[in-house]
Amino acid sequence: MFQPVLISSGLAGWQFLQSTYDRQSAAFNASAEIKRDTDYFAANIASVQTAEELVSDRLLMTVALCAFGLQDDIDNRFFIQKMLEEGTTADDAIANRFADSRYRQLSEAFGLGPGEIRGSLLPGFAEDIIERFQTASFEIAAGQQDETMRLALYAERIVPEVTGSAESENQKWFSIMGQAPLRQVFETALGLPSAFGQVDIDQQLEVFKERADRVFGVSDPSEFADPEKLDQLITNYLARAQLNASGAGASGASIALSLLSR
Repeated sequence: MFQPVLISSGLAGWQFLQSTYDRQSAAFNASAEIKRDTDYFAANIASVQTAEELVSDRLLMTVALCAFGLQDDIDNRFFIQKMLEEGTTADDAIANRFADSRYRQLSEAFGLGPGEIRGSLLPGFAEDIIERFQTASFEIAAGQQDETMRLALYAERIVPEVTGSAESENQKWFSIMGQAPLRQVFETALGLPSAFGQVDIDQQLEVFKERADRVFGVSDPSEFADPEKLDQLITNYLARAQLNASGAGASGASIALSLLSR
């Protein structure tokens, strides 16, 4: 299987990856393992009519979950089945109760809940899921060599999707905070420690806003849908991540203490 070529970590590695991304991703998608998975999905997803049928086919589930960044749930069959069966039309549906919007997106896309139109009946459904799967799989492969590159690629792809939604400013922040990969990018870019997640959620929201305004000059996440602001976010993330890896950054404990004593 083709493995992404990363020449270094940090900004230099990111610039190289950006300049070679199209060629590398094409080679990756043509590899035998990825082609096997995508061909199987394309040939079999139309015959799936229920959530039970989907979760019973591990290869279909692999493609479906990975497409939405939920590959770690591959063994949580009962949970995924229940979530898909409930759909998203009811306010109290499982998918709607998660701060992590990826579960809602998965359920909406497959449309296996009450009164929903099955996704596989819609034009371009299989192609869209396959494209998402290929992109996410490339990110995961890059992350096996350098986790910061995986997160940077993920943020570049997903931040515009999250921040460009019709949700309120606060809800967009909660969506960012609810997605572990996005949260890590923003926390690092804003100089926040991982222990910050233990602070009261409303206080976290205010600190995210204040830090974003201080570092990037914006407090509304919608601004990060702009390519220039998104580039600033990723550049800041990679620079701080490299600094933290060298041990030159302030300790998480000292930053958390500072935040809590404000």
